[in-house]
Amino acid sequence: MQDDLTTLKDDMTAFIEGHGMRRFHGYVTDEVTSVMWDSHDNLDSWKDFVELAKASGAAFLTMSDVAIDREDVDYLIERLRNANYTNEEDVDEARWLRTYVGKTGFLQLGWPYQGAMFLCEISTEWYDRYQRLLDVAEEYGGIMIDEPGDPDEGKDSTEY
Repeated sequence: MQDDLTTLKDDMTAFIEGHGMRRFHGYVTDEVTSVMWDSHDNLDSWKDFVELAKASGAAFLTMSDVAIDREDVDYLIERLRNANYTNEEDVDEARWLRTYVGKTGFLQLGWPYQGAMFLCEISTEWYDRYQRLLDVAEEYGGIMIDEPGDPDEGKDSTEY
């Protein structure tokens, strides 16, 4: 498995456009009725997904990608340090994620069909670990005041 999906993202873009389809830059959330693509551990199965979308008459695919930056990792480390339950192994693992700053770790393709979104998601192992640590930080999160990027910065943005 690759550590950086940037090249794969470029391949996807070229493949989609080569099929005469458009891309809508957007992420489909869990709140939308969706059907997940089963790749059967075939890294190139996303091509079959795109071809199926075209065969179904889809004019476009949604496309989303996530690359982490240093602020994301630093914020995660701080959240884990200030958690009600601090696990040093989790903090160390979060520090280890600095290795992947600037790399793409998650890709999502999707297309609508009869009221549902059909989705194909590809992620790296490190991105899955990053997501797990975010969940841990949220579950055991302590009090954070003036979180970075808070639109109400300067106001009390305490979590309970």
